[in-house]
Amino acid sequence: MSEHEKSQTDNPPLLEIKKVSKSFGGVQAVRNVSFSLAPATITGLIGPNGAGKTTLFNLITGVFPTISGHITFDGQTNHKTPINELVRRGISRTFQNVELFESMSVFENILVGQHTRTRCGIWASIFRLPYVQKEEQKARQKAMALLEFVGLEPYAEQKSSDLPFGWQRLLELARALAAQPKLLLLDEPAAGLNIVETVQLGELIKKIRNHGIAILLVEHDMSLTMTVSDKIIVLDQGVKIAEGRPRQVQKDEAVIKAYLGTAG
Repeated sequence: MSEHEKSQTDNPPLLEIKKVSKSFGGVQAVRNVSFSLAPATITGLIGPNGAGKTTLFNLITGVFPTISGHITFDGQTNHKTPINELVRRGISRTFQNVELFESMSVFENILVGQHTRTRCGIWASIFRLPYVQKEEQKARQKAMALLEFVGLEPYAEQKSSDLPFGWQRLLELARALAAQPKLLLLDEPAAGLNIVETVQLGELIKKIRNHGIAILLVEHDMSLTMTVSDKIIVLDQGVKIAEGRPRQVQKDEAVIKAYLGTAG
């Protein structure tokens, strides 16, 4: 066990999933799934197509209501909590398909990502009260710091739609960080990236973890997932079939069978 992992053992879980299930019509996408995430750790969530990974993401982030089971984040239940409130409490995510405000600049996209952390209302903004100006200045400084963090600072004024695809991925990640999350959910962040970009992404993900943010990662690039993850959760047909350190999971017969159709 690494020193980083040892430092997390005495902390209560940041996220707890207890016996969560979700059905769509007659199809059960997630069945009785339970696991927990410690603060400032990276957990890989893997499984074949249709395993229920994205459904679980949508349950955690409030896109789908939790009907069966319980999801607790930072000591509070997520049941019937609006998405914007979950973001305010510290859950942020990226998507399989890049979701940016294409008509806005790179810098403006980051500013938008901070909206849950600002206090000023419409009247305060109209009359340009002193605290509003101070808050705006702070937001702009934070936006530039995030762009520097992901390596996009030189392109702050460029239109987001003009960025190369790999850089758009980085911008979406920076915008998710602008909400100041305690938990960041990454949905296939390496999709469409080349080998060099994927390696750089892996280093960035670990850097985010080292800044105290927990990460739940869904990614089809197994090399990336196994390299960066502290723990792996494996789903198959909506059921959790394995949980453990990357090397343990790679040798698990149920996992081999789920991916390859054979246990040996």
